[in-house]
Amino acid sequence: MSLTRRMALSGASAFAASALAAPRLSRAQGASVLRFVPQSDLAVLDPILTAAYVTRNHGMLVFDTLYGMDADFRIQPQMLAGHTTQADGRVWTLTLRDGLLWHDGTQVLARDCVASIRRWGVRDALGQTLLALTDELVAVDDKTIRFRLRQAFPLLPYALGKPGSPACFMMPERLAATDAFKPVTEMVGSGPFRFNAAERMAGARVVYDRNPAYVARDGVSSFTAGPKHAYLDRVEWHVLPDPSTAAAALRAGEVDWWEAPGFDLLPLLARSQDIRIEIMDATGFIGSMRMNHLQPPFSNPTLRRAVLPALRQADFMTAVAGDFPDGWRQHVGFFCPGTPMASDAGMDVLTSPRDLDRARRAVAESGYSGEPAVLLAPSDFPNLKALADIGADLLTRIGIKVDYQALDWGSALQRLAKTEPVEQGGWSVFHTFWSGLDQMNPAVNASLRANGRDAGRGWPTSAALEGLRDRWLRAPDEAQQVSIAAEMQRQAFQDLPYIPLGQLMQRTAYRRDVTGVPEGFTAFWGVKRG
Repeated sequence: MSLTRRMALSGASAFAASALAAPRLSRAQGASVLRFVPQSDLAVLDPILTAAYVTRNHGMLVFDTLYGMDADFRIQPQMLAGHTTQADGRVWTLTLRDGLLWHDGTQVLARDCVASIRRWGVRDALGQTLLALTDELVAVDDKTIRFRLRQAFPLLPYALGKPGSPACFMMPERLAATDAFKPVTEMVGSGPFRFNAAERMAGARVVYDRNPAYVARDGVSSFTAGPKHAYLDRVEWHVLPDPSTAAAALRAGEVDWWEAPGFDLLPLLARSQDIRIEIMDATGFIGSMRMNHLQPPFSNPTLRRAVLPALRQADFMTAVAGDFPDGWRQHVGFFCPGTPMASDAGMDVLTSPRDLDRARRAVAESGYSGEPAVLLAPSDFPNLKALADIGADLLTRIGIKVDYQALDWGSALQRLAKTEPVEQGGWSVFHTFWSGLDQMNPAVNASLRANGRDAGRGWPTSAALEGLRDRWLRAPDEAQQVSIAAEMQRQAFQDLPYIPLGQLMQRTAYRRDVTGVPEGFTAFWGVKRG
């Protein structure tokens, strides 16, 4: 019986017993196979259609990017041999490396990349800025891409190479030329692994095979930059929503790597000498409460601000990580702690003594008339459900009528795309985590975009925030960027495109015969077994 089938038919305790008694699952003769438990099901395959990290991680297996980011956060050419600039930085010429092939055996061409940039740029906050400044984006020939910009934009390589969601993944033109708001389901990239569509079992298993035709660049692998050597012949993702089942599988050696174990299970895993537990991403994950600005009740900015006097970041973080040492941090603003743009500007709204009665009065004075607030709670994503439970309790205690709707993560992602009122299937509030890497500055913090229906889910509108972002992008040096970022944080506490909920220092767990696990987010190049 297969691992997936056995887990589907058994509970946690039953699986633990059967796993210990059963022989090791057979692997292909001489093949190197890694069995991995992702943070959630891969409900959406298209890495441009969603910012979900599970889909971004899938995208990093299958697709490649024009630029990559090294461990020092520097942007390096990846699919490119290099670039040149002219006309005071208004003309960029990008040249593809030799020998790049799509998984279907056809050559990677500049026109594929142009179509991919355009599709990505519609969905990504920094991509929107880049395309708005672009007068011309063309394929000069099979290997040459040219941008003509209205003004200099030094962040162009950063935009095309940032690893945050959605990353600017390259696809064949026939896929990339499709509607950016409709999913691409055929997964043809040029990355180090190939998506095995025939073996996918929705909600249970995803399979990737090594791409023997992948052309690795020279140099040293570092984060998403440099050569991406695939040492594994096969990577299997096994979706195990029950944490106890995942823990039993890892301890028994039935799976090799669990991406995001719950903090309550870390002491159990740590007792096994065969398991390593590490922090992968030193920037952590920033929790957020995101409200729908298009529809009542949170279209009312006064009501949004009424939540602040009662909100305790520690309540949200404790619900996820308990009192695990260095498991979380509070007093977190709109930029990742420990990075240059982080500051205490405006933070008194979160750090001053908490006052539940004051929040209740503010709700009453806001004009709130009892409209239901539909709160989405992903039942199969423990960390997000924990945030949702605390958020629902907080909103209820300050006098907001909460309609708590539990649903799986894939259904939540589909629901979050709806802009309609709650009576027509819309939503009011949800909670999520963003990598600190994606909240380092105004350029990459997509949740701070406030350009209405062109913004991400929640669709906030603030001319003040957008103006500050533009100023930050044009700032001549870091000192001015720091000053503008502080001003932007103060404004964000007025408009509340989202509410920061603290920083989680997530752990990952893998068996000791797995080596080469990278720092940063989940990736599989450089990883070996045995």
